[in-house]
Amino acid sequence: MEESSSSPLLEKRYYPGCPGCANDQKKDLQEGMPYKEFLYIWVICLSAALPVSSLFPFLYFMIRDLHVAKRTEDIGFYAGFVGASFMLGRCLTSSVWGIAADRIGRKPVVMVGIMSVVIFNTLFGLSTSYWMAIATRFLLGALNGLLGPIKAYAIEICRPEHKALGLSLVSTAWGIGLIIGPALGGYLALPAEKFPDIFSPESFFGRFPYFLPCLCTSVFATVALASCIWMPETLHKHKVHENENKIVEALEAHLIDSKENVEKNSSLDEKKSLFKNWPLMSSIIMYCVFGFHDMAYTEVFSLWAESDKKYGGLSLSSQDVGQVLSITGVSLIIYQLSVYPCINKILGPIKSSRIAAILCIPLLFAYPYMTYLSGTGLLIILNIASILKNNLGVTIVTSSFLLQNNAVPQDQRGAANGLSMTVMSLFKSVAPAGAGIVFSWAQRRQQAFFFPGDQMVFFLLNVVEFLGLVLTFRPFMAMTEQQYDRN
Repeated sequence: MEESSSSPLLEKRYYPGCPGCANDQKKDLQEGMPYKEFLYIWVICLSAALPVSSLFPFLYFMIRDLHVAKRTEDIGFYAGFVGASFMLGRCLTSSVWGIAADRIGRKPVVMVGIMSVVIFNTLFGLSTSYWMAIATRFLLGALNGLLGPIKAYAIEICRPEHKALGLSLVSTAWGIGLIIGPALGGYLALPAEKFPDIFSPESFFGRFPYFLPCLCTSVFATVALASCIWMPETLHKHKVHENENKIVEALEAHLIDSKENVEKNSSLDEKKSLFKNWPLMSSIIMYCVFGFHDMAYTEVFSLWAESDKKYGGLSLSSQDVGQVLSITGVSLIIYQLSVYPCINKILGPIKSSRIAAILCIPLLFAYPYMTYLSGTGLLIILNIASILKNNLGVTIVTSSFLLQNNAVPQDQRGAANGLSMTVMSLFKSVAPAGAGIVFSWAQRRQQAFFFPGDQMVFFLLNVVEFLGLVLTFRPFMAMTEQQYDRN
């Protein structure tokens, strides 16, 4: 009798014409995972990841061919600012795009972001000067504000039991980007040199040697943009009376008969400021530190692998680097779809992040010693190390996504993700430039006593990783008591 009397009071109300209510009703009636909606997340995130990941295999050679670096050791310095320009543009506009996603919907913001990939990624491939490359990358970052809203979309499109998998798909898309992107950049850049029977030096692709991989990326983004026409919206676009919400919350609290929940519901009468939401802010800070580390590592990895052995590098070609990153991407897909959901279920987001950070530190210390290897042995060890490093890194990133999106209600989720992307992009805009400067400086100190050459680069990366590890503990990381008990 108690169940029959309480169920009408707690029955959800769906408003006609509201896309968010239509999505909620579909979720309530749906059994199993929303495969079609997950496919949208894959395609959209992949279209955003490809312009970033395809750049790294040929960035070293692009800066060399633009003749802005007077010495070989200075190539890393200039390459860092090209990578930083994208993140700086995204830093300046991510909050605006997040607020827009809460006002007008997730779908329009996503479509504008994909359109920016089509336009400015194409123009980047046509760059004839260093400043044109920087300008097109900056505009690509400024107008590509889809990553924050798509994380909110991934939470809202699926039932609670599938949220971890939905968010892991965002990170998995970057894994797919690490397969296709580096392969495109490594194999299709400089086509006149690699395929002289097909492309002559006087042809269009011979005069613009880095346009072909960018063109392939833009074509895929065009397909993704067309598919967004059928993408369902998840934002609620109806006005809910505050009194109605309060009555429902009070009834739920009474039925649960928990004093703790009554106090919690009373605190929800006023919308909490994002900056006063410390569980959100602490997870953003942790995300930014680890994001800074990952971006600096990505920048350094390609430069270090392609630089000459006399400077402490591995003397690999762009094809070799593309192959390593592609194999890493395959492992990320397998890991994100099959392993990470189980790890998150057993350990929770905080404990899994701590373990991943601890394991990364000794792994990074081993990187400089790979210079003593060569041939097939070097490629095998480098592939294993890269797979481990990137899987550990994506564990931390996906866990931080879960913490951020669970710390806010839906009507603040777009703004929260936009704020997260703004601060994270600021850190990631500093990371490539800083990594490039440190890399160039380290290559000039091969005979130093304290961490000579590239050992200093990986030592500093470990310093940042250790700082992120510290931020996963109290009092820096704020969570509810139940979440702490689990972690």
